[in-house]
Amino acid sequence: MTQIHKQSAIQDKQIAIIGAGPGGLTLARLLQMHGAKVKVFERDANQFARVQGATLNLNEGSGLSALRAAGLMEAFEQAYRPGADKMLFVDAQAAVIIDELETESSDRPEIDRGPLRDMLLAALAEDTVVWDARFSSLQRTDDSVEIVFENGDKFTADLLVAADGANSKVRPYITSLKPEYSGVTVLEGSVADIQSTIPELYELLDGGKICVLDDEKTLFIVLKGDGSVAFYTGHKADQHWCTQCGIDFSDREQVLAWFRQEFKGWSDIWAELFRHAMLPFIPRPQFCVQLDQSWPSLSNLTMLGDAAHVMPPYAGEGVNMAMQDALVLANQLLDPATDMRTAITAYEAEMRERNAQTAAETLKFTEIFHSYEAVPFFREFFSGNQDVLLQKDSYREAA
Repeated sequence: MTQIHKQSAIQDKQIAIIGAGPGGLTLARLLQMHGAKVKVFERDANQFARVQGATLNLNEGSGLSALRAAGLMEAFEQAYRPGADKMLFVDAQAAVIIDELETESSDRPEIDRGPLRDMLLAALAEDTVVWDARFSSLQRTDDSVEIVFENGDKFTADLLVAADGANSKVRPYITSLKPEYSGVTVLEGSVADIQSTIPELYELLDGGKICVLDDEKTLFIVLKGDGSVAFYTGHKADQHWCTQCGIDFSDREQVLAWFRQEFKGWSDIWAELFRHAMLPFIPRPQFCVQLDQSWPSLSNLTMLGDAAHVMPPYAGEGVNMAMQDALVLANQLLDPATDMRTAITAYEAEMRERNAQTAAETLKFTEIFHSYEAVPFFREFFSGNQDVLLQKDSYREAA
């Protein structure tokens, strides 16, 4: 194991990371490769306590670059799913409208979230992750951070990195700025063994994904390596729809009745997802970070991933940005020519600028996916006219 340079900002420092998602685990791996003392605290009771989400694409220059720096490309090549990047676009009646991604591509290889997490966990030193550790509060001085957990346990670190997701409890200790509602809410569900339960849909998936575009709404269906599917409706709704709609999301019949009403006229094949879904369904209002956010950097507290820059999933960049955050932050902390506050300041400036650009693009995609322009737009997009995103306003006028 490479030793930390004697003048490194984290020489002899104890680092704590809140959250064992891809971003937090990538950072832990990168730092441990250089001998850093790292503890990761995760609220899940254990590694297998919660079903992990659907397939993720990893990109060159971000997710794949972080894995390469972490020495995990060989493990990734054994775990990723060739062909899972195939995407079929259909309308509400399941008629094909765009079939531009039918050939395998290596530009954005895909891996299920569960295997990615397992791969990162396996690369860490034993006992790095403390499970069933729910963050409660912290007390910070310029020299240390005392972390308090809900069970009363405490841990003192020289540096705390928040990687605890979109609903980060650490973020308010760094900035009072809050993400803004995008106008779209997602309802998430999953079906086990789709081949047996809905064989017609399994055939349509053909090992990849389906995107249903119609009536300013979306339905994404993603086949996972274990034979299950995750699916996500997207519709325009009030920010508080989840709590004010009166739906019991653990009641299949109530949710199915909502789908039939909200997605009125859609093929019954999509309703089959709701009939066979595991309970409960999970409503997720989609928030996006403010594009111009800024805050004074602290000496020993920072954040990465969704905690720092949550955004809707419609550009497929969330996990890539989190893993790139981890790579940039690790490089700054390991730089022998800097101290910890300077390293955090440089990281946060780069992170905010980079993710503001990605968030702006994501908001454009979110708007387009949930508009009547979606089909003509994506026909142009997948025909090779990638600049159409930048020309969206003029495109809308011409459509």
